[in-house]
Amino acid sequence: MRNIIVPLIALIISLHDTFGQSVANYNISITTIWNTTEHTTLPNNAHWSPLVGATHKNPNDIIEFGVPTPSTNGIKDIAEIGVNTNFENEINTLISAGKANQYLVQDFAPFAGNNSTASLNNIEISEDFPLITLASMVAPSPDWFIAINSLNLRSGNNSINNGWKDTFTLDVFAYDAGTDSGTEYTSSNTITNPREPISMLSGYPINSNRMASITFQYNTSTLSSTQKALPENIKLYPNPSEGKITISNIQNSEINTVKIYSVLGSVIQDVTVKNSPSKIDFDLSNLKKGIYLIRVTNINGNHTTRKLIIN
Repeated sequence: MRNIIVPLIALIISLHDTFGQSVANYNISITTIWNTTEHTTLPNNAHWSPLVGATHKNPNDIIEFGVPTPSTNGIKDIAEIGVNTNFENEINTLISAGKANQYLVQDFAPFAGNNSTASLNNIEISEDFPLITLASMVAPSPDWFIAINSLNLRSGNNSINNGWKDTFTLDVFAYDAGTDSGTEYTSSNTITNPREPISMLSGYPINSNRMASITFQYNTSTLSSTQKALPENIKLYPNPSEGKITISNIQNSEINTVKIYSVLGSVIQDVTVKNSPSKIDFDLSNLKKGIYLIRVTNINGNHTTRKLIIN
């Protein structure tokens, strides 16, 4: 089973590190519930598209229920065909705007009886981005999907778990994306134009019944107060860049490493710094156009993270 979890690393979950920020670690597990008793019928080849989502800052930036705003193309593609390319692009746009910090994706296991499972383990969630949204296609279907929307994992009680919610379980329901007017699992394509608001599936065959159960298992949380951000006068230029960049003003900062990450969290370069130079030059012209993160760390573990755009 494919397992692609794309955290932007616990301590680069913000484009600028925050002194004293709380970070929590959760395991997220979902078990689907799809059977002839609760959902009338079970179509041939019943399955789920990959569970996808993000942690983000503002409610309803990804999905919004019951309002005139229609589904994005990303949600439309998940709900209609189970493809997450446009959705991933939308999340990356939110990341570049500082509104989200990580894209999450995990395949469901094949059906065992009438159930299927998926798990996202050791997910690091920042106090700056405490909301989580997740979605997966009810497949086959016209445009139906299950979702958790803008769930806030902060509890408001800082005396327990540094303000993070303890382990809990929720029911998950199915929604109509408002982009196809089919009424059966295997209805032929009938484009809804204009798109309608996202709404809960209240009629046949789902009948408003739950279609999954999701558990957020709290593991740990930490306060990053022991790791102060490096001074803001460290420069990264030019930015945007054609690929050749310079990091300057690093003398006397005891810089130890510079790491370059893709926006999906993969380490592209990991450079050990010696002899306290005043600047470091990089040639990244071989990289694809897009958004990258540059993390500069000193010998004490203090660090700063900057966004880099390569044109």
